[in-house]
Amino acid sequence: MEHLGELISLVVAVLWTATAIFADEASHRLGSMTVNVIRLTLASVFLGLILWITIGKPYPVYADGATWFWLALSAVVGYVFGDFCLFNSYLVIGARFGQLFMTLAPPAAAVAGWIMLGESMTWKSVLAMMVTLSGIAISILSRGGHHSVKLSLPLKGVLLGIGAGVGQGLGLVLSKIGLQHYAAALPPQVPEAMDTMMPFASTMIRAMVGGAGFIIVMALGRRLKELKAARSNRTGLRYAVLTTLFGPTLGVSLSLMAVRYADAGIASTLMALTPVLIIIPYAIMHKEKVRAKEVLGVVTSMVGVAMFFLL
Repeated sequence: MEHLGELISLVVAVLWTATAIFADEASHRLGSMTVNVIRLTLASVFLGLILWITIGKPYPVYADGATWFWLALSAVVGYVFGDFCLFNSYLVIGARFGQLFMTLAPPAAAVAGWIMLGESMTWKSVLAMMVTLSGIAISILSRGGHHSVKLSLPLKGVLLGIGAGVGQGLGLVLSKIGLQHYAAALPPQVPEAMDTMMPFASTMIRAMVGGAGFIIVMALGRRLKELKAARSNRTGLRYAVLTTLFGPTLGVSLSLMAVRYADAGIASTLMALTPVLIIIPYAIMHKEKVRAKEVLGVVTSMVGVAMFFLL
């Protein structure tokens, strides 16, 4: 089917938009860390079932120590730090602005890839970063008194949003290193499906480590009782399950499929449309007024993201 990859990419963008909305609702009802423990635990189970069906083993087979180290590190940075910031940003500034800061992930990944992997950093990449940052600035800055400029969002929410975007970008580069070690660790004779399922196995490692990381953080903060309290909040649990299904399970799976059937740059750009798609449904659900400069800022940031992948 012509343009199958592009169509799947758009479906992924819609799924991730729904994930952001569900995660916002779940976080307000259960707390951000509780939601992350639930979704990463469920994601580990779902991914284990997928691996069991496809390669006959319900765990990340063939992964060596180096693979576990780099993927675990990516989980700590991308999930425990990045998603902690993201889900808490939902509590402070809402999913609409929280997703806007996720456009920082490509610039963060570009810088991390340049430092850690020796990847090239061209003037086009720097220009794309500047466009992305300009879009965010348009959305979150407003004019104060005496021609000064001030934040139109709480500083705490802005810092959490920045942490979320940077955490995801750096976590992506660490995951790439982990995948390289995973590929090198595969023996000569492996099930044919392993080539396709290796990203799923890698995601399972990250989900298990991320879930354990959040449990440790909650234990250190004496907040494990929040997990028990979540059992009585059926609405919150329902949103947490939907977050898991639409995000780590369907979203990740279809994103991998999209890249197989479409050019990676086009697919990545289409899948990154979530900050645009979320504006209207989120505003309707929360009865918020959308200002023209916020839309302009989101569109500008998306242009910056597109420049990363298409130039």
